Amino acid sequence: MKNNNNIIFIAEAGVNHNGSLETAKELISIAKDCKADYIKFQTFKSEESITESAPKANYQIKNTKDSKESQLEMVKKLELSFKETFSLYEECKSQNIKFLSTGFDIESIQFLSKLNLDFWKIASGELTNYLNISEMIKSPKPFLLSTGMSSLSDIKKTYDFLITKKISKEDITILQCTTEYPANEENCNLAVLNEFKSFFDCNVGYSDHTLGHQSSIMAATLGAKVIEKHFTLDKNMVGPDHKASLEPNELKELISSIKKVPQLIGSNLKKVQECEEKNYTIARKSIVAKVNIKKNDIFTEENITTKRPNQGICASKFYKVIGRRATKDYVKNFKIDERI
Repeated sequence: MKNNNNIIFIAEAGVNHNGSLETAKELISIAKDCKADYIKFQTFKSEESITESAPKANYQIKNTKDSKESQLEMVKKLELSFKETFSLYEECKSQNIKFLSTGFDIESIQFLSKLNLDFWKIASGELTNYLNISEMIKSPKPFLLSTGMSSLSDIKKTYDFLITKKISKEDITILQCTTEYPANEENCNLAVLNEFKSFFDCNVGYSDHTLGHQSSIMAATLGAKVIEKHFTLDKNMVGPDHKASLEPNELKELISSIKKVPQLIGSNLKKVQECEEKNYTIARKSIVAKVNIKKNDIFTEENITTKRPNQGICASKFYKVIGRRATKDYVKNFKIDERI
């Protein structure tokens, strides 16, 4: 991904379709309506990604009905087939929104490689899975690295692995992420974005798991080129990620705010902007007679001052005028127009 002023917004549908193709298509329509650049799903074969003994995370237990089911049993209900995933890919094309998906196993990655996606997204839990990453590299694309649960050393090892496989730093975007659902704002650690930029000299982004908007907007102002945020039809739906997701009206508001950030930041070149020029004369001050002044009087702080508008000598030259003699008479409040 080339460095520019644009911010890419990824609307993360993830598994918030609850295993329903129709719900997934509805999420595509919402992401399109909210003006997201991409909608992202998750592609996996449950048995190839999770063992039968894997427990559910605390937040998954809290947000699903059956606290006794295993992680595999839960995820199996959320799995979409390759045929269904391809249907979502086609639906995105028809609605003119870009499709992304995170692959969690070799077969799923091989399937996604055939779709010629714009990016490979490495989830936080997959950052150290060089087996899967090696499969992605066989179909080289820019990489988005989510870094939840990772130290700087973990990230560097994966970054270096990609570099050794001829993935350029321009094609690596490192996303700050806190792997908790929802994540508390005090755990966002957005300052690490600056560390990523200086340490890796590559693009940075933010995968936001908080409940609000503030951290995504702040990440954008700190230079994030990619923002990823979960969304859902309804936070009250049963499923592991709904509670930490935005509803459609919230998603639309956030994307609108994010898209304004580059415009608000603007350029680092400070100059008088065209829109300001009309106010320049009105708001700035020039030197005027404080009292009536006779020709040959010496200008002093007692007989001249500065007032709007700026139609004579600029106020910045006040002390250059002090001590000079008037070349003509001036009445009170008349601009001083001596040659300086």
